[in-house]
Amino acid sequence: MRPDASGSRNGFEQRRASGRHIVDTFPTRSPRLCAMLEELDVAARHDVTILLIGETGSGKTHLSRLIHDVSPRNDEPFLHVPCGALPAELIESEMFGHVKGAFTSAHADKDGKFIAAGRGTILLDEIDVLGPEQQVKLLKVIETGEFEPVGSNQTLKSRARLVVASNLDLQPLVRQGKFRPDLYYRLNMLKFELPPLRERIGDVVPLAKQFIERLAAKHGLEIEFVDDGFYQALERYPWPGNVRELENVMQRAVIFARDGLLTAQQLPSHVLAGEAGPGNDPSIRFAGDDEESLEGRIAHTERQIIEQSLSRNNFSRTNTARELGISRVTLYNKMKKHGMM
Repeated sequence: MRPDASGSRNGFEQRRASGRHIVDTFPTRSPRLCAMLEELDVAARHDVTILLIGETGSGKTHLSRLIHDVSPRNDEPFLHVPCGALPAELIESEMFGHVKGAFTSAHADKDGKFIAAGRGTILLDEIDVLGPEQQVKLLKVIETGEFEPVGSNQTLKSRARLVVASNLDLQPLVRQGKFRPDLYYRLNMLKFELPPLRERIGDVVPLAKQFIERLAAKHGLEIEFVDDGFYQALERYPWPGNVRELENVMQRAVIFARDGLLTAQQLPSHVLAGEAGPGNDPSIRFAGDDEESLEGRIAHTERQIIEQSLSRNNFSRTNTARELGISRVTLYNKMKKHGMM
């Protein structure tokens, strides 16, 4: 007898996860990270809520996607809700949806991510920004699957799987009264911490090689040789921006490469000097520390502004100079001053 759609052996329950493994698609030389990924791979294949803790840029979004890919839900939608990028008054609407007239700009009914995801996976990123009422509603969804759209008394049921992430450890927030203990203990049951790049320095060079190959292809460039000094400089830098910062620095280096050769000269001066920018770890010395002069701090800020503008303008000096409101000659002189040539 063929089971009906509501039976426990329906089509969704019968789907098998792919043969991929997270540890194979998130390569690392760190024994600590390997052990974590093996445990995460097991949890990913079960219908449980997973908490990821890690610094900005450490790879939580990528890891969340891998969790979805190895799960039985891999042919369903994967939706990302960046809570930290949304105004506080819109987070609830983004998650749960709203009905027409629920607030000033609600001109029509809207389904939230919990409906749009269907039987897929939702990543709720930076959940530490959620307010007390939003935390209560999130706990209800995790425990019962039930929620109400903003402005509605109708109770709906989510079929999606949740992955939640935070840049901050939640336990101190509980002690400060900023995060509900019941939600914390519910999430903490399956918590996985992604170590920052500076704690797995053996991954820096392999990751850099991957980025160089991919970015060179993206920009139609050919990198024939990478000097040892280039990789040595990367390993000396603490990478407060983690993997995302490494990728951005590799893009800059690839674009500035000459004759297919990558040397330390193509790296930003602060990377060569080991002067890290602000990050999650206060023990890291960064450019702008108290021992630096005001002139040094201003120079560092100016260099950062120029680098960011160059990146936004695909490293066109003409467009960068126009955006910054200076002449190309002035831009050239400033780049030469900061060792950016």
